[in-house]
Amino acid sequence: MDKSKIPADQAEALGALMDDHRAAKKQFKAFKDTEDRGEKESIALEVCHQLTVHATIEEEIFYPALRGVSDEIDDMLDEAQVEHQVAKDLIAAIEEDPAGDMLEANYTVLSEYVSHHIEEEEGELFKNVIKEKINLRDVAQAMAARKEELMRETA
Repeated sequence: MDKSKIPADQAEALGALMDDHRAAKKQFKAFKDTEDRGEKESIALEVCHQLTVHATIEEEIFYPALRGVSDEIDDMLDEAQVEHQVAKDLIAAIEEDPAGDMLEANYTVLSEYVSHHIEEEEGELFKNVIKEKINLRDVAQAMAARKEELMRETA
């Protein structure tokens, strides 16, 4: 999705989520590109942290702001909630044993799963949000404040 085509009253909120998506994809590639085990563990733990913060913001602020706008959006939000739960399970497995034998497998599945979630979110959910002309200015401010709070808590 091209950020320049997002309406002004949605640009900050959707743009922030898209920035998080790009950061995660960059980290997925960095993990794949390195052979250093310590670096893989470090990248995996950082990605888990970023994804946890991102999912929390979506679940607490973004998704509730969209709920009830249309049946189609509600169906997408239901699916996103399930996808988040699967990602949380994989994150828990990685964080529980980052030095373990299953790091590579868990991280690979997490990266594939999250990449799929990103494609659906940007390709379907965000497009529906734009189509429905949902004003997200207040949502964007709440998301930014919550992200800052979560990053401080877990730093």
